[in-house]
Amino acid sequence: MASLEAALAELKRGVDEVIPEDELVAKLKEDRPLRIKLGADPTAPDIHLGHTVILNKLRAFQALGHEVIFLIGDYTGMVGDPSGKNTTRPPLTREQVLQNAETYKEQVFKILDPAKTRIEFNSKWLGELGTDGMIRLAASSTVARMLERDDFKKRYTSNQAIAIHEFIYPLLQGHDSVALEADVELGGTDQKFNLLMGRELQKQAGQSPQVVMTMPLLVGLDGVKKMSKSAHNYIGVSERPDDMFGKIMSISDDLMWDYYELLSFRPLEEVAQFKQDVQAGKNPRDIKILLAKEIIARFHSEADADAAEQTFVNRFQKGAMPDEMPSFTFEQGMAIANLLKEAGLVNSTSDALRMVRQGAVKIDGEKVEDTKLVPAAGEAVYQVGKRKFARVTLS
Repeated sequence: MASLEAALAELKRGVDEVIPEDELVAKLKEDRPLRIKLGADPTAPDIHLGHTVILNKLRAFQALGHEVIFLIGDYTGMVGDPSGKNTTRPPLTREQVLQNAETYKEQVFKILDPAKTRIEFNSKWLGELGTDGMIRLAASSTVARMLERDDFKKRYTSNQAIAIHEFIYPLLQGHDSVALEADVELGGTDQKFNLLMGRELQKQAGQSPQVVMTMPLLVGLDGVKKMSKSAHNYIGVSERPDDMFGKIMSISDDLMWDYYELLSFRPLEEVAQFKQDVQAGKNPRDIKILLAKEIIARFHSEADADAAEQTFVNRFQKGAMPDEMPSFTFEQGMAIANLLKEAGLVNSTSDALRMVRQGAVKIDGEKVEDTKLVPAAGEAVYQVGKRKFARVTLS
């Protein structure tokens, strides 16, 4: 076990809040492995780099000898977490949830140590609550308390609908902490209300309340919204190395430092030196390449990282393309005209068709001549004219 001071410094790296920090210190002093909880509703089959921000923190706890509980919300996934949403989230079917859950189990072990990870499904206890149990759970909080939550408050004051089951969700998540007797729960900053609900319900159950640790939300490839599949701005941990490399290289130089803090395992002193090097005139592209190779090696291999770098260099030297460009992820099957419009390279599909006919559209440097083309799956650079570029992944 590392010294308490060193352990605390490692655990706090990149963390937004520790609530309360003195309780975390007290728990770390206890002579036992702590139970560290992370809940994830399997609402989509892919885990992306945004998810790994918290998974990396779980890995740090494991390295210190603590037990990680990766809780798959197969029950709550059918309810739908309203966190950060301005509309009611559509619930999933049990079949969808279970299918996605299987891929989650495979992907989390790219980061977590299986021998130190306990996988749980919250249907195990939530499914047994029954009507009586659900009513007792609902009685543990108030509508006024729920409306303290920022997204609920905004929807209420703007006369947007809030479904009753959305009030239930934070209580279900809090009850998970009671069932697991969690010592620490991690989540994104948008989960703060739900995480604190776990503390409250544990107090009511006579348990020692969990410490809450919130992590910043990783900004996606668009540089604006948090990384998510619905925003088409994500990098999946199971994507091909070439696709991952190109997407990481597409982020802005400023955003790169956030990615280093939240995704890299390099010492903070080394990252600070990188910043000094850039300020002294070093090309930030070279620093970004190191980040891309580190992440690809983690989820694939060193050889894959080297090959992806060479592919990237060959492509950009051949096409004289810019180092930075917007990135998008769309479903395969989109016609070229629609793709160009959705990627912001043209104003309309008619403009797109006209540009194709004029020979002004290229994919990875190759001219497009077919106005009815449906591009194949994978990642490629799309170009319109001499100055408009976008990296698009079709999956």
